Amino acid sequence: MPFFPSVTIRNLQPEMMDQPDLEAIRHRQALRGLARINFWSQSASIFWRPLRELQRETGKTLRILDVASGGGDVLCRLARKAQRAAVPMEFCGCDKSSVAIEYARQEARCSRVNIDFFTADVLNRPLPSGFDVIICSLFLHHLTEEQATLLLKKMSDQAESMILINDLLRSRSGWLLAYVGTRFLSLSPVVHYDGPRSVEGAFNREEVRRLAERAGLMGATITKCWPQRFLLSWRKGVPAP
Repeated sequence: MPFFPSVTIRNLQPEMMDQPDLEAIRHRQALRGLARINFWSQSASIFWRPLRELQRETGKTLRILDVASGGGDVLCRLARKAQRAAVPMEFCGCDKSSVAIEYARQEARCSRVNIDFFTADVLNRPLPSGFDVIICSLFLHHLTEEQATLLLKKMSDQAESMILINDLLRSRSGWLLAYVGTRFLSLSPVVHYDGPRSVEGAFNREEVRRLAERAGLMGATITKCWPQRFLLSWRKGVPAP
């Protein structure tokens, strides 16, 4: 194990998954590894409870957009949960990477779920409208504070009811989990390299709270989730306490 880095201060570093020249075969291998990590981290379950509660409250078919959806595994699991529970939800996912989008479409076909995946640059283009909920998983830690604030503002502007953000918390235990877990759950050198660096570039809860306030998300809640993650939840039209 390499020298244990300090995680007191955020250290945003380039990650291999962010490189546009990453070979497609290595990209797909990394997406498979991330899917296993998301499964054991229960990423879909983190989103499911607030989505289910909103659907019960509104009684409508929820339209849900996942921005920076990657390999689509989280959306596929959410769609299967909705199918099993007979809960009316429609899912879409967008990502800048055409490799990730093609991989996600294949995963949706294999999972026998109907999800519309499409390419979109969510930082440099407007987000699509017409969605009740906009979610985002494990993307915020890739961004500068300015980019993260911009994305949160875009999501809150376009979501008709709610936004949900699931991401890493920066901590010593989170770094150790990332170092060990990526090697246990994936053979991908990209995942091995990026995992600990993702934690070093992640925000802590107070930093997330400041980002939310800067983006105008008054009343947002930030809940710590296992393992060393958080869920930011914000409802449109609900006054701050």
